[in-house]
Amino acid sequence: MKRLFATLIAVLFAAPLFAATLGDDGLHKTDWMRETFKDLGEDLAEANAEGKRLMVIIEQRGCIYCKKMHEEIFVVPKIDQYIHDNYFVVQINMFGDLEVTDFDGTTLPEKDMLRHWNALFTPTILFFPTEVDAGTSANQAAVATMPGAFGKHTTFNMFNWVVEEGYLGDESFQKYHARKFAEQQ
Repeated sequence: MKRLFATLIAVLFAAPLFAATLGDDGLHKTDWMRETFKDLGEDLAEANAEGKRLMVIIEQRGCIYCKKMHEEIFVVPKIDQYIHDNYFVVQINMFGDLEVTDFDGTTLPEKDMLRHWNALFTPTILFFPTEVDAGTSANQAAVATMPGAFGKHTTFNMFNWVVEEGYLGDESFQKYHARKFAEQQ
């Protein structure tokens, strides 16, 4: 029985053998990323209208950890489908010049907004609640931040923990992840 379960888990987390697409800006592109005006208030409203959670992914050209996430983690069918079903994803270029409007009304080029948010690493994923108080910046509003590249199980469990609103309860993500990982063994 354990062997059957282990095989099932391996199949569910098997990654297809194809490389992520790179855009003209040198960033990885997926079909679950949204082209928006990068107005986080509007993006949050659109995410809510679709019954999804807003997620901002910060990346940069040549980032080996972004590449790892796109080529090894996000392509896992179970993770890819979960993102499709549950998240409204906006990509921000750490050194980009496109205007971003924060929840608090601040409008800056991507690279300056990320300095404003104290975002230092790529990839960094910010997860947002369904409502953000006026005057709150994205780095203050985020219910969870995933800084860097993580493995399949950690990534999948983080995405679930946010959708399940685990941040509102008594079980920290680390305890949630340990429990979920133990249940999968």
